Amino acid sequence: MSSKLPAGKQKPTSPFRKRGSLQYAASTDLRGAPRLLTFQYSLPGIITAKHGPIDLRTSMDGKYKEIAEELLSRSLTESEMRSAPYEFPEDSPIEQLEERRQRLERQISQDVKFEPDILLRAKQDFLKTDSAADLEYLKEQSEAQFDLYPEHELTPEREYQRVSISGEEKCGVPFTDLLDAAKCVVRALFIREKYMALSMQSFCRTTARYLMEMGDRPLDLNAYQEMPETFVSGDAPVHAPGSKTHPYEGLDSANLPPDMGYSCKMIDGVIHVFTHKSNMEKATELELPYPDLQEYIADMNVMMALIINGPVKSFCYRRLQYLSSKFQMHILLNEMKELAAQKRVPHRDFYNIRKVDTHIHASSCMNQKHLLRFIKRAMKKYPKETVHVEKGREQTLMEVFESMNLTAFDLSVDTLDMHADRNTFHRFDKFNSKYNPIGESILREIFIKTDNHIEGKYFGHIIKEVMEDLEESKYQNVELRLSIYGRSRDEWDKLAQWAVKHRVYSDNVRWLVQVPRLFDVYHTKKQLSNFQEMLENIFLPLFEVTIQPSSHPELHLFLQHVVGFDSVDDESKPEHHIFNLDSPLPANWIEEDNPPYSYYLYYTFANMTVLNHLRRSRNFNIFVLRPHCGEAGPIHHLVSGFMLSENISHGLLLRKAPVLQYLYYLAQIGIAMSPLSNNSLFLSYHRNPLPEYLSRGLMVSLSTDDPLQFHFTKEPLMEEYSIAAQVWKLSSCDMCELSRNSVLMSGFSHKVKSSWLGPNYIKEGQESNDIRRTNVPDIRVAYRFETLCEELNLITQAVRSEELETIEEEALCMSAVQSAQ
Repeated sequence: MSSKLPAGKQKPTSPFRKRGSLQYAASTDLRGAPRLLTFQYSLPGIITAKHGPIDLRTSMDGKYKEIAEELLSRSLTESEMRSAPYEFPEDSPIEQLEERRQRLERQISQDVKFEPDILLRAKQDFLKTDSAADLEYLKEQSEAQFDLYPEHELTPEREYQRVSISGEEKCGVPFTDLLDAAKCVVRALFIREKYMALSMQSFCRTTARYLMEMGDRPLDLNAYQEMPETFVSGDAPVHAPGSKTHPYEGLDSANLPPDMGYSCKMIDGVIHVFTHKSNMEKATELELPYPDLQEYIADMNVMMALIINGPVKSFCYRRLQYLSSKFQMHILLNEMKELAAQKRVPHRDFYNIRKVDTHIHASSCMNQKHLLRFIKRAMKKYPKETVHVEKGREQTLMEVFESMNLTAFDLSVDTLDMHADRNTFHRFDKFNSKYNPIGESILREIFIKTDNHIEGKYFGHIIKEVMEDLEESKYQNVELRLSIYGRSRDEWDKLAQWAVKHRVYSDNVRWLVQVPRLFDVYHTKKQLSNFQEMLENIFLPLFEVTIQPSSHPELHLFLQHVVGFDSVDDESKPEHHIFNLDSPLPANWIEEDNPPYSYYLYYTFANMTVLNHLRRSRNFNIFVLRPHCGEAGPIHHLVSGFMLSENISHGLLLRKAPVLQYLYYLAQIGIAMSPLSNNSLFLSYHRNPLPEYLSRGLMVSLSTDDPLQFHFTKEPLMEEYSIAAQVWKLSSCDMCELSRNSVLMSGFSHKVKSSWLGPNYIKEGQESNDIRRTNVPDIRVAYRFETLCEELNLITQAVRSEELETIEEEALCMSAVQSAQ
């Protein structure tokens, strides 16, 4: 696709480095503005595009670097203050207001009941769409909104009542503040869209459409008509077809894809791919794009400055409050209709809709009782098996337990002592020690590690038992995290060989690879000399197997079921370095201090982006970035997550960052939340923001994190849902919506999701929903879609209205000049 620029306009420079060409950075005055790039396809049907530049200049232009550096410095020096370092309580005491409001709401919910006359007045104050005139009004709004998209023109759902706000300044802030805030929000969305397009990750389809309207060229309607082939009909069974043969059977190197003959080398922390292996002098570099470091840091500065801008904070806070209030009115007016819609669906209910545990670690995916039973069974079945080598001396399983003066009869759940308790609150060190059964690291190595003397035999058996439980439940699925530490180059091969040898696979399970941020520990132990060595150990094997699958045959098979990367560690650990252009490159990072969070995420993202382009050229599956983010620590973690991640886990600190929370809502970024885990580590259950996020329309799902530490039953995900439903009084519609969100943000294939959610799940609005599969009423889906469109329309109209005023002023000036002549 190509587009012609108007005469007199110069083509904007590319924001990314290209291999084998001159490397340059984009101009600073338009940083974060839309660019003229071709369409990039990420997940099936999700399209991201770049547009012609528009004027997004604000009062902060030219000050981003100073504001961001001051903010980051404060986050280093004031880590002990109660309020988050990016807030200014003396100017906008949002945190105190929020806490006061929540206390008041809890008191009201306990002591006051709505009287019929109050409810009547509330209904009278809002639009009730029963009359033909009201429906006609909504239809006109819908036609105005979708006049450019006839295929998206939706008939308004007649069977529910809508809230409508009218008036010129309906957002409650002066137009100048609205304009400044809208520009900042639009600029932030363009920044995210830019990085998602580059890395082939998904970007919210609705948001992309509104951003496309901001361009200076006509919309390409054909781009939105392209849909991936769906082999699932509307009446097809809800169960996705399973694997006919085990994917790890019949491993034959002769049947693997051929060698491309390329070579790869890491330069300045990013892998570069060349056309020849033997003769590097004749080799040319492949043009595989990745984000320019200077561009990334400049965008980070823009984002950091935006989130502390006063008018932007006030605007976003007001919009979030409005979204909460609007949802409460929606529930008051439509809850019974949603329930009635669910009752009309035969067979389907919360128990038999698909749910995905989008955040769970493989080493703790079983509960305590399950692990205890397995340990006792192993002691009876394999007492003479050599399981450990201590100082050159081999030890059998029986000898290991005899050295602890324990027998199988002595073991109990209390003896294992692996459950989190009140002593782990804000003590991540104590929580990590809970991974050791009976407090012994040797038992952790034997039973829940893949790389040990028995090649992960016991761990493989436990995981397969968990998989059998999931297959028996039929409707529960998980995305398990396995660790790659980056200490040696053969870690990937050992992990893949463990999975293939022990046949650890299930149609209900997909894998994510988590990289612990522990470079400082490995460097202190002399296991790594610099940070680039860690990056090479993590990414070079992936490039090698992509170029030549026969070089790592087991890894080639294993990667077909890996969906993404995760970055894990204690986010509350202080960071002593600010990531900027003065930061050492990975090859020069030999300091004892750990690199900051954003440093880890940038180099993970950059290498993953190059890898995705290389794998897509071979029609291999690609990966996404889904880090732990916002559980604790400074605000720039959430800024990095917003820019680079398709989804995040936790996101608790969004409750204190109204600008970022609003941006996460507009971009519909998935957030996998684990209230029971947070309750034991960082935030008590009743203060968890999940119900607030859900009411406002953020893309949230429930997950378990670590069932071994936090759950008691055989079905930890159902335990998580049941507690949330009881404590927060979630309705059946709320729980089904959370389940649908979990499938949408998961890494399962398009074909599988089409079976679980319906063949049109990638479309927009109620057209995407199949209540026969999801049990989510069309009323709820339509409400979410219309509300999101209303918010996007508000900010994009504000920016466009200023452009129109500017055009009118220029036209008046031109006419005055012509008349004078």
